[in-house]
Amino acid sequence: MPQQARLALVVVTVAICWVGRACAQAPSNVPPPGFTALFNGKDLAGWKGLVGNPISRARMSPEQLAEAQRKADAELARHWKVEDGQIVNDGSGPHLCTVDQYGDFELWVDWKISPGGDSGIYLRGSPQVQIWDPVNGIPDARVGSGGLYNNQVNPSRPLVVADRPAGQWNTFFIRMIGQRVTVKLNDRLVVDNVIMENYWDRKRPIFPVEQIELQTHGNETRFRNIFIRPIPPEEANAALQKTDDSGFVSIFNGKDLEGWVGAVDGYEVRDGGILACKAGSGGNLFTKDQYADFAVRFEFRLPPGGNNGLAVRSPLAGNPAYDGMEIQILDDGHPKYATLEPWQYHGSIYGLVPAHRGYLRPTGQWNFQEVIARGSRITVNLNGTIIVDADLSQVKDPDGKHPGMKRISGHLGFAGHNDPVEFRNIRLRRLEH
Repeated sequence: MPQQARLALVVVTVAICWVGRACAQAPSNVPPPGFTALFNGKDLAGWKGLVGNPISRARMSPEQLAEAQRKADAELARHWKVEDGQIVNDGSGPHLCTVDQYGDFELWVDWKISPGGDSGIYLRGSPQVQIWDPVNGIPDARVGSGGLYNNQVNPSRPLVVADRPAGQWNTFFIRMIGQRVTVKLNDRLVVDNVIMENYWDRKRPIFPVEQIELQTHGNETRFRNIFIRPIPPEEANAALQKTDDSGFVSIFNGKDLEGWVGAVDGYEVRDGGILACKAGSGGNLFTKDQYADFAVRFEFRLPPGGNNGLAVRSPLAGNPAYDGMEIQILDDGHPKYATLEPWQYHGSIYGLVPAHRGYLRPTGQWNFQEVIARGSRITVNLNGTIIVDADLSQVKDPDGKHPGMKRISGHLGFAGHNDPVEFRNIRLRRLEH
């Protein structure tokens, strides 16, 4: 067989092995296609000791953080080592943390615990995808490994027990987009697109970007074949659009503004199915149809300092921000917006409910957003993370200028503010009240 053909066969064989984990044992430290190795098989380059948690680290000065990191790394060296191409922990010491931080990603990791062992993998600096011995461990461990153990509201237990006996190697495949996590253990689905809660501050979603950590509790634990693939925005958006998408229909045909009314001269349709607000123009562009309860999904791209809004249950006349509701669409990290009110930042219900910040992608990248209006409850999901979840019947109109918050139906639209904000893949599903 020619050498080129042999190489092609090897690549295909490795890919098949990784996609289905069909091989009895994965190649030693050979990442699957598209992935890179977090562990080089020789030393702990690219890893560091744990300092505090994401919130406490953010409060440290650079000098304080550097000193704390120095101490954590010194302690790390006493409890973590590399042996036979494996990361080995003696059951104590600080977590082993990636130097780099990650947002949306896929992760492969092999792990092996000793009888009675207890360990875990922190995602974005937060606990955790659970690892423990369901046979010899504590009673709670009988549910098996892979669950999001620290969840309180969303499911915490794995769907099935898929562990191999203590002392044998197990394999996790973990996928995280936004705040949702999917876990396969030894090729069996144990967590299916579940929201991972923020253990450090349960009033806000999990952090958009943070480190990955390996944790152990009292027993020797080993890791190997740790591979990661950051998920690019386009792929993440496509996955979010496909999630539970039954009943969604396009309300923008990608060719012209048929079905839309209002400021049609302030918008243009570009090749590729993009609806764009014209620079220096804009205004309120509405659907001809009215909607009561619905879920709308769309993607948007902001220019630097860009400003627009999603009009919800709005009349055709008046100001959607007051006579209906307006969900802010805004590059709120731009210096010109440094002094905004909390309810003016992206995703906020203008004048009424502030959104959690930090989940926008950089300007120039496409973002995914879903807004759900069901009765008085408004939910805003940005790039897979819920940034607003408010029952407006429990929200006070602070200045008496928002009668639109009580409307039960109206037009949907975009409220342009002279900036060339772009939209695409605009789809809607009507909901039963």
